[in-house]
Amino acid sequence: MTSAQLHDPRTSLSETLATTADSITGERISLRQVLELIGEQGMLLFCVLLTIPFLLPVAIPGVSTPFGLLIIFIGIGIMLNRVPWLPARLMNQHFPTGHLKPALHKGAGLMARLDRFIRPRALMLTGSNSINRFNGLMIIIAAALLMLPLGVVPLTNTLPAWAVLVLAVGMLQRDGVFVAAGYGLVVATIIWFSVLAVGVLLAGQGLTSLLA
Repeated sequence: MTSAQLHDPRTSLSETLATTADSITGERISLRQVLELIGEQGMLLFCVLLTIPFLLPVAIPGVSTPFGLLIIFIGIGIMLNRVPWLPARLMNQHFPTGHLKPALHKGAGLMARLDRFIRPRALMLTGSNSINRFNGLMIIIAAALLMLPLGVVPLTNTLPAWAVLVLAVGMLQRDGVFVAAGYGLVVATIIWFSVLAVGVLLAGQGLTSLLA
């Protein structure tokens, strides 16, 4: 496997997303084709792209499992400092461009607002292989929570998606403040899911008591 290099981007994230959206043609497109359109910013920007459907009111049906799995594989690649293996079965899945293009354009608008606050700083959270392994682990945890089939419950998709996005953006732009915010969002997601689990457990116990 080849070593994974995190190159400094030459264009802003919003510009890359907008250019990618404008380059999409036809009625359907595979994730492999989308990754090829993204170009030099590569895997971390692909992570950002994969979170967009969970952050904006643009519905792309059936994406939670494949997108979450791909983010996990990218996180593993970051942890191992290797170009990640992405399963062909997932990468060759096709999605309607009528859903994907509006999502990317809205994502570009979201990133344009974030671009104003992103700059290289707190480099101790982005500048070494050791810390990037930890960052990869945080991305994996958030993606695993994103995959849980709880989309109808508030914040169960949104919180982990924001965690992945903020971590990936922080690593891409060498912004340790964003990376630290990503850590906080991962912790908040774990707490929220724990609260939900306790609530379900207590509800189950209460129902059992009533039936008894």
